[in-house]
Amino acid sequence: MKPLNQLTISSARALLDAGDISSRELTEECLKQIQSLDGALHAFVGTYPEDALASADRADSRLADSAPLGPLDGIPLGIKDNMLLQGKPCSAGSKILYNHIAAYDSTAVRKLTDGGAVILGRTNMDEFAMGSSTERSAFGPTKHPRDPERVPGGSSGGSAAAVAADLCLGALGSDTGGSIRQPASLCGVVGLKPTYGRVSRYGLMAMASSLDQIGPLTKTVDDAALLFAAIQGSDPRDQTTSDHEPFVPVDKPSLKGLRIGLPRQAHGEGVEARVREQIDAAVEVMRESGAEIVDIELPYMDEALAVYYVLMPCEVSANLARFDGMRYGLRKAALPIFDTYAQSRAQGFGLEVKRRILLGTFALSSGYIDAYYLRAKKVQTLIRRAYEKALGEVDMIVTPTAPNTAFRFGEKLNDPLAMYLEDVFTVSINVAGLPAVSIPCQTDGGMPVGIQFIGRWFDEAGILEAAKALETKLTERS
Repeated sequence: MKPLNQLTISSARALLDAGDISSRELTEECLKQIQSLDGALHAFVGTYPEDALASADRADSRLADSAPLGPLDGIPLGIKDNMLLQGKPCSAGSKILYNHIAAYDSTAVRKLTDGGAVILGRTNMDEFAMGSSTERSAFGPTKHPRDPERVPGGSSGGSAAAVAADLCLGALGSDTGGSIRQPASLCGVVGLKPTYGRVSRYGLMAMASSLDQIGPLTKTVDDAALLFAAIQGSDPRDQTTSDHEPFVPVDKPSLKGLRIGLPRQAHGEGVEARVREQIDAAVEVMRESGAEIVDIELPYMDEALAVYYVLMPCEVSANLARFDGMRYGLRKAALPIFDTYAQSRAQGFGLEVKRRILLGTFALSSGYIDAYYLRAKKVQTLIRRAYEKALGEVDMIVTPTAPNTAFRFGEKLNDPLAMYLEDVFTVSINVAGLPAVSIPCQTDGGMPVGIQFIGRWFDEAGILEAAKALETKLTERS
């Protein structure tokens, strides 16, 4: 048997149910891997060994009592550092919330713990989820599990790296413009961004409230489906959640007969040659498996990036106004009172956060709100309508998840526009509120490449089935 920390959620569940392993053994192996590797990797910003082992023991007791067990009972997981876990620190990767203790559980985390999951700790992230490399964390960057000189992606880079390095069996991330899918692509794991409203944002530290969505990062598509099924659902504490019919994992993976749209932009000049080669190979596998590949235009691709980088800073400006040095977080007391605000925010926020606050405040200011924010909202409606039309002609759309493989530290850190282009294939999905999943598609052993399946609203089942079918075919060939 392979080391327990290398198991998938599905395989660990089967072994736990058969009595071949215990949750304590599984959790101990993950904690041992964290102790061995995370000093160099820095995927976690905080771990809770005693609490995790106590949770594992409770799961083993339920198993011994033949109590009905959920799919995540006894499974060791990580959560991103912007999701509240009562009584534990939660900093969103920022100095301004250093040593902030959560007063309650986020809904997504509570659903995991209610289902018996073992929470190992909090994973590293770009400050307030603003970044595509995890270089913007106030607590230091996370390194790529395959090459320590490269980034793992972001902002959920800690979660992606933890899963890829077998520090945990799965993890939660948040996705505002690609922050689950892009690090999943760069690290070679599966990342699902659900339809907006599928998962409660209650207890998630907001970056851009109309774009944020919590989702899973896992080793396989099956595991992503299990983790997503556990956290989905309406929540009276989050009025943006939907009461749509719940997603139920199914096992009917097939590509035969699907009409899959392939945008011409997938072969654009900004796409790295290696990414194009691997995507082309994956598309050919889909064609050989019975899918019809249809050339299309990705709706408003360039405009979506511009819309995102107007709307997102505006919401950042509003959401982060609460961090003023008065109510919680870092406080730099000074007189007059305005200096307390100014110094607390100046010393608590990092450069990228300040940049986006300034951009958003400008775009919302009198005389500019019509030209920027309101115009962007109008184009957002056009983007949604264009996707509705495109997805009426095909069953789903595939693109590269990211235009390149993992880049080196510092390569794009001082060039914000180059860093923002990391999101070129992902931001339109958040702008439109659609579901999308990234799975690894490289088969040559090189740096990971991700392929993204984009589906209709609330059709997570469709894209996960197609993704699993491709995953199975690629595994057979590797």
